[in-house]
Amino acid sequence: MEFDVVDLGPADHPEPGDEAPDFTRPLVTDEFWEDRSLSELTADGRVVLVFTPMDGTFLAQYTWDELRDRGWDEYDATVVGVTISTPYVHSRFIDDRDLPFALFADPTNAVAEAYGIAHDLDDMTGVSEPRLAIFVVDEERVVEDAWVTTEWPEFLEYDEIEATLESA
Repeated sequence: MEFDVVDLGPADHPEPGDEAPDFTRPLVTDEFWEDRSLSELTADGRVVLVFTPMDGTFLAQYTWDELRDRGWDEYDATVVGVTISTPYVHSRFIDDRDLPFALFADPTNAVAEAYGIAHDLDDMTGVSEPRLAIFVVDEERVVEDAWVTTEWPEFLEYDEIEATLESA
């Protein structure tokens, strides 16, 4: 399969050592959803924030299938997603893909904007979604590791992030 590679340019995102922006959004699980904040999750330990394009896109499906198949739910960290999809779409996505992860619904893309990774969609004025990105955040909301795509399509550096997760 061939793709046109699109240069997204640099992103002004939190780097290791920076404080991760806090936010509160609906967190969707395989059973229900409720408003939760990042700081609530980090109070229980390390969190891995995975930003993807909207559910249903090839990149989101591939990313979440890969994380599920690699067993990221077995790490000593809470792995959660963030994207512009609604709670209803997340519920179907989690069920259809048999995901053991929860997903934050951020239809306004405000969380991606706070993280400096919002990406304007081509030919869709005023419509944006997150770049593919991942942030490993500790109990104090300090970023331990960060990876953000600079072109589309580009896939996560799974092995690099796994090394960070295994180092704790």
